Amino acid sequence: MAAAPGRARLSPRKKQKITRGTQYVVLGVVLGALLLYVDWASLAQNFAKGDVAEKALPELFTIALRNTLIYTIGGFVLAFVLGLIFALMRISPVRPYRWIATIYIEIFRGLPALLIFLLITFLPLALPGFEVPGGTYGQGILGLGLVGAAYQAEVFRAGLQAVPKGQTEAARSLGMSAARAQFTVVIPQAIRIVIPPTTNQFVSLLKDSSLVLFLGVSGQYVELAKFGNDLASQYANATPIMVAGLTYLIVTVPLGYLATRLEKRKGSGR
Repeated sequence: MAAAPGRARLSPRKKQKITRGTQYVVLGVVLGALLLYVDWASLAQNFAKGDVAEKALPELFTIALRNTLIYTIGGFVLAFVLGLIFALMRISPVRPYRWIATIYIEIFRGLPALLIFLLITFLPLALPGFEVPGGTYGQGILGLGLVGAAYQAEVFRAGLQAVPKGQTEAARSLGMSAARAQFTVVIPQAIRIVIPPTTNQFVSLLKDSSLVLFLGVSGQYVELAKFGNDLASQYANATPIMVAGLTYLIVTVPLGYLATRLEKRKGSGR
């Protein structure tokens, strides 16, 4: 039997338009119902109260954001250095080096970051007389650095292995030693390769800096999450937490966009 004339006229593109239009309608209905359901007055009173938000200024930027950046940048530098060392050990022909690097990476990638920060608070008990250099800042940087190094090591390993072996062979043919070829030829190229994922690692550390609150920080050492939580408890209102969250976004969104742009540029340059 011949197909119905109406159905015969429906091309795949037209069917796709109908399906997409139906999805838009359903999405619009769901969003409309959600907008009608929400109690906007109560939401504003509890999450966007202007006078409570003003209480966070200027300490939100002069103390909380400043400390967040100190913890993050310090942790990132430590993670960068340790990550490169462990990546080199991971691909080393010396077997004990590979074992040490593998054990470290697997342990610190497998344990929750929160547990690492809690363990740091017990270091003075396990090692009597030992103090982390830098006090509270040092503890926060150490926690972020130890966690970040495990992930950064894998990023660096991928970058090092992505450098063509011919680069090393060419350097050796010019009379360079294996170590010099690695540090002057391979590593610089690997660092350029891993810039996009390394930027994402920085964003991850910035968000993980909220775990510093489990070190019992207070006063001049608080970071954004602790700062927002303390004010929320003080005023029995969630507005400070929302303000702290927006401050995180002010930093992380541009960095995420930068990482995406770098990744696209790297892909187009291949």
